[in-house]
Amino acid sequence: MQICIDNATNLHFVASDSRMLKRERQNRILALIRAERIGTQEELRAQLERAGVPATQSSVSRDLEELGVVKHHGFYALPQANGDGKRGLVSLDVAGDVLVIAKCLPGRASGVAVEIDDAADGLIVFRNSATDTVTVLFRRADGNLGLIEPEA
Repeated sequence: MQICIDNATNLHFVASDSRMLKRERQNRILALIRAERIGTQEELRAQLERAGVPATQSSVSRDLEELGVVKHHGFYALPQANGDGKRGLVSLDVAGDVLVIAKCLPGRASGVAVEIDDAADGLIVFRNSATDTVTVLFRRADGNLGLIEPEA
């Protein structure tokens, strides 16, 4: 992913790695599950494809596990704040290419933060967790922290 500024005023984010696609796919999965009754991974994969988000059955399966999605009465459902989600993760919000906010069940943010640390493989620049929220700033794919000047 790249962040660049043109004319010193406009900020642009350019995706250049698979993490961006994964975040987009996971956000779309959450939106689809909120909007429709989906009962199988194949239905979900087909919905993603129709929305222009490529996905395999195995990537959908991993995404559902990572997002803490459960089956309820035969259909996928998001974990409820008053329920007991497997990890405690309720939702992921992405801001730009490098900032992620994880909303968690009360008291579960610390455990979710540890899992994020383990999965991030050295890509985290900064992480902070409260009782129900984890804020993570990731290193760009090219390893830089700052902004990239526009290409000449």
